[in-house]
Amino acid sequence: MSKKDTRTARTARSLPSVTLSEEDGVRYLHLDSIWIQGGMRIKKPQVVEIDYVQRMLAALLWLPTERLGEGVAVQLGLGAGALTRFTAVQLKMATTVVEINPQVIAANTVWFHLPAAAEVVRGDAADWLAQAVSASVRLLHVDLYDEEAAAPVLDDESFYRACRAVLEEGGVMSVNLFGRHASFHDSISRIAAAFGSHQVWSLRPTREGNTVVVAGRDVVVPEREALTARAAVIEQRHGALGLPARKWLRMVRPYQAQAADTAATTLSESTFTSTSIPA
Repeated sequence: MSKKDTRTARTARSLPSVTLSEEDGVRYLHLDSIWIQGGMRIKKPQVVEIDYVQRMLAALLWLPTERLGEGVAVQLGLGAGALTRFTAVQLKMATTVVEINPQVIAANTVWFHLPAAAEVVRGDAADWLAQAVSASVRLLHVDLYDEEAAAPVLDDESFYRACRAVLEEGGVMSVNLFGRHASFHDSISRIAAAFGSHQVWSLRPTREGNTVVVAGRDVVVPEREALTARAAVIEQRHGALGLPARKWLRMVRPYQAQAADTAATTLSESTFTSTSIPA
């Protein structure tokens, strides 16, 4: 495991302490609060245990099946490392994770099977994006909540524009938002402003209220049959690890439909469009 340090003045603020809990064979990570920041099934660490984290990987539907495993995956916010374990170990993608809290990194190293192959950057996600190579990332996961879990720590339009800039053509980003929180509509509107409204989709909220938003850079979406085939392949390969890809097809709604306040439609009913947004 290689480690880089991009600490800035922003890291001088007080960071929450990491605590752990265990229940029914699952180990959870907390940031000095009752809120769960991630979890791992102790005897099956490769299983993606938490519902919203599974849905973060729905972004794989936007990538050609034959190219899964190619390119670079980046995770902003480590949590309990489920996404890092999946991209580094299961997909065997070159994986970088950026985490500001050294206690989270230490806990993952000891308690959450942080992959040795993953590059770990201790630092602020916005600072990392500012120095990252443009158009260098295929799969970007963003999950940036603090111990209060009220709204994302980084959530302005400039941040999402930086996320788009780091994606290669055809690359995708998934973001965890609280869909039942007042900030959700503001957040997804900022994402749409940065990526283009035709390049933004969201999944149905989990029971806990997490909504995953997916945004692409110049993604051209195939026809329904190809999407169904992608889901079948993902589920065949990784369904046992907690990726119900065919269910995801029924959860997706395009941002345009939400903005227009139309009736919800589903991915399996061709809610994706083949329109790509010019760079």
